Amino acid sequence: MNKNFGKSSVSLFKGVPLSYILVALFLLQILLAVGLTAYLSISNGQKAVNEVASELRRQVANRVEQNLQTYLSTPRQVLSSNQNVIDIGLLKMENLATWESYLIKQLEIFPDAIALTASNEQQEHLAIQKLNDRQFLLRFADKSTGYDLYIYRIDRQGQRTQLPEVIKNYDARLRLDYQAAVTAKKFSFSRIFTPLTEPTLLISASQPIYNSQGELLGVNSTLTHISQIGDLLQNIKVGKSGQVFIIERSGLLVASSTTEEPFRVQNGKPIRLAASQSGNSFTQASAKYLATKFSNFDQIQSLQQLDFFFDGKRQFLEVRPLQGEPNVNWLIIVAVPEVDFIEQIDLNTQTTIFLCLAGLGLATLLGIVTARWITQPILYFSTATKDLADFTNSEDSVVIVQGIKELEVLGGSFNEMMQQLRKTFSVLSTKNEELELQVKQRTQELKQEIQERINSQRKLGQHNQALAELANHRAISEGNLETAFKIITQKAANALEVERVGMWLFNGDRTKLQCISLYKRRNQIHSAGLERNLADYPIYFKALASARTIAVTDTRTDLQVQELWDELLPNNIVSLIDTSIWVGGEVVGTVLYEQIEAPRTWELSEQNFISSIAEFVALTLEVCERKRAESALHEAKEAAEVANRAKSTFLGNISHDLRTPLSSILGITEALQDQVYGLVSQEQRQYLNMLESSGKNLLELINQILDLTDIESSKIELQLASTSIQGLCDSSLSFVKHLAFQKNIQLSLQVPEELEPIQVDERRICQVFINLLTNAINFTKEGGKVWIEVQPNSTNEYIFFSVVDTGIGMLSDDLFKLFQPFVQVENPSIGRAAGTGLGLMMVQKIVELHGGTVHAESQLGKGSRFTVKLPWKKVGEWGVRTNY
Repeated sequence: MNKNFGKSSVSLFKGVPLSYILVALFLLQILLAVGLTAYLSISNGQKAVNEVASELRRQVANRVEQNLQTYLSTPRQVLSSNQNVIDIGLLKMENLATWESYLIKQLEIFPDAIALTASNEQQEHLAIQKLNDRQFLLRFADKSTGYDLYIYRIDRQGQRTQLPEVIKNYDARLRLDYQAAVTAKKFSFSRIFTPLTEPTLLISASQPIYNSQGELLGVNSTLTHISQIGDLLQNIKVGKSGQVFIIERSGLLVASSTTEEPFRVQNGKPIRLAASQSGNSFTQASAKYLATKFSNFDQIQSLQQLDFFFDGKRQFLEVRPLQGEPNVNWLIIVAVPEVDFIEQIDLNTQTTIFLCLAGLGLATLLGIVTARWITQPILYFSTATKDLADFTNSEDSVVIVQGIKELEVLGGSFNEMMQQLRKTFSVLSTKNEELELQVKQRTQELKQEIQERINSQRKLGQHNQALAELANHRAISEGNLETAFKIITQKAANALEVERVGMWLFNGDRTKLQCISLYKRRNQIHSAGLERNLADYPIYFKALASARTIAVTDTRTDLQVQELWDELLPNNIVSLIDTSIWVGGEVVGTVLYEQIEAPRTWELSEQNFISSIAEFVALTLEVCERKRAESALHEAKEAAEVANRAKSTFLGNISHDLRTPLSSILGITEALQDQVYGLVSQEQRQYLNMLESSGKNLLELINQILDLTDIESSKIELQLASTSIQGLCDSSLSFVKHLAFQKNIQLSLQVPEELEPIQVDERRICQVFINLLTNAINFTKEGGKVWIEVQPNSTNEYIFFSVVDTGIGMLSDDLFKLFQPFVQVENPSIGRAAGTGLGLMMVQKIVELHGGTVHAESQLGKGSRFTVKLPWKKVGEWGVRTNY
């Protein structure tokens, strides 16, 4: 169809001069332009204003949105790039040490990012923060640092430029960005936040890293400045006085095309600024209008084009939600005054009409002149274009155009452009050569770094192997000092590759150091016997007391060891490191490592290894001391057991010997009371009653001594049987009913329903409860209360029996005396109670035979509680009931 139209156009103008055609077309275009301009200017002026305003707002919003998408895509690109490198195996989340140089390069490639971090599930953490173009901040924690966070300043080559700062027990898995990424399980942005170190706004992006089985390996994060968004907005022109600003759904300002910062500094801290509180009146008015229009910014889910009046003039607004990024829920607001459009449109209309009328008068004359001269310059320009296509083949090629001045100027521009291109190509060639040289240099540096790391790994392997062998050595675990010290010095010398390692310990009065073991690596011999007196080496001993480790690179210049020069220099010892041995909170000695011939700088890993060796020495000393203490304790225990057996035998024999005559005395007393041998007077009966009471008390004491002797000598065998808990408590309460009745004391039982039976010796446990109940009744005044509480624990592994009274109680200081034999606690109100003082001790022994415990609580004047804890297993539900 287009081909036929071309043929018809050629046939229509066939034979007509080009100058006539051009003049006719010029006149036709100008007439049409004038007519259409007048019509549109008069009839559609206001419509044009609205459409232009709408289009301008839309274009500006589109451009802002594109810039934001580009800005927010940078963190995604960084983390996606890192994910790809991990997927192909160049980086591993299990070895963050290899990430350092890679993250530095990433910060150079992506200038918008100010920090990159990587953390894994093994508690390792690595972060690189860009301070400027030449300096970075390195933070790392791994197994080699004991999971302490080390902070360095480094240069672009990764070299440390200052001593490290250390944060103990650092766990990056507790960081908010790490937990947020694990919870989201995908790439996500954080909320905008203000750091404590500088007045700015930051936003971070995080990406969880999983292996092929879907297991979490760690989290990769990046940190960027929000202030860069404001720079982007300031580069966007919105009419004469229009503005662009971005807010969060909460109304807080994110960025603005004005120079206003989206925060204020208050008391040295940055505080987020709401758009409605902006110092720019136009921004503030726009935000307040939107707050009135929409009570909640969450209602804005689509594009909104609005207008309002400010200072009596109409203002155009476009509000567009930013979508496509997780957790980035912002609103883009474009505000343009109507006066910008009306003024420009009126001016453009007048200018267009004037130009069209002027052009109409000049069209014929200019058309004729233009048509006459246009063909010849076109031909020259065609020739110049061909020369331009071949300019690389000849350095002297130029473009020559004659005719129209503009085309001559264009030809001159082409010539200048060719010269500039040649210069550019030359510069690029030189830069390329320089870049290749830099790549070679960097490659050499990387090879050197790799070799250094290999050496470090080898040394670390030697250290770990030596420590593992020492940990498993029998001499250390048994506290064999002589053998252990020889093994430790030998292993330490070989692992550190030093000439001599010496073990020095203080003497008893701490006036001298004595060499217990000295190993010479070159000769592989051990020796001992050297001494260093405190009076001869005051500076050296002071250094040992003030620092755990003394590291000396060159002994010839270090004042800490100047007193040892007479000993060190003849032996060619040029470097040494000395670490203290701590036992029981004090320094007991030192381990000295000596390097000969070349000076040596002691690395951090070597110092850590040396500290571990000192701990092994301390452990050996502690084990030896413990072995001695255990031996002495064993001898004391055997002596005590012999004495206890002798005591038990004596008590058993004397109790049996006393029981027989005592039984006869009680029998005769009972016969006299029954007047078997004749009448007894009232006074005689009183003496007989006293004799009987004393005899029974003495017989009870003998029986208790026999029971206690049997328990202590392990002669009692428990008759365990399944016993009802309810019946056990009822039986015990029934036995003491008559005692409670005499003092008008109320007895009760609180036990859960449907408790399963317990495996106990019923007679012995009843004896326990009867003793506790009897004591409770004896120490409770008339009208008081005594009861038993039964309660299982939450896991039903144990059950608690508590005997509680409202009696006179006792002082807390007297509780520890309760379970001692032949000891009774005195109470101010009643004095010393009757009894043998063996009852509670018998209770304790019987309960302990059952695998339980007894616990007493009391408060003077408010009663006592004795709780028996016995093993018990049961699964079920229960209620509560009360008897008696």
